[in-house]
Amino acid sequence: MSKIDLNTFNLLKETTGADFISELIDSFLEDAPNLITQMRSALANTDADSFRRAAHSMKSNAATFGAMELSALARELEIFGRDKNLKIGNRLDVMEESFHQTANQLKKLKA
Repeated sequence: MSKIDLNTFNLLKETTGADFISELIDSFLEDAPNLITQMRSALANTDADSFRRAAHSMKSNAATFGAMELSALARELEIFGRDKNLKIGNRLDVMEESFHQTANQLKKLKA
């Protein structure tokens, strides 16, 4: 199943151009693991604000490419952070797995 809404992706590609979307993908693939690390660290330190900010960035960045599942998972985590509730169970692991699947598809779309 596709992790990327191709209509959103193709519209972005038409709007920005193939070269720029390639740069955006590279930037996202570099930034997202750092955001996940920030979220794990914030979780360990019970820092709901840092957790929320990292989740917000992931949500927005994922939506840019049409990675709607990843964006929705990040949004859910952002709400937990906003509500200062860091009892998230395995939700961060689920989001990270979605990121890896999304990243694989973005790499293929970039090629």
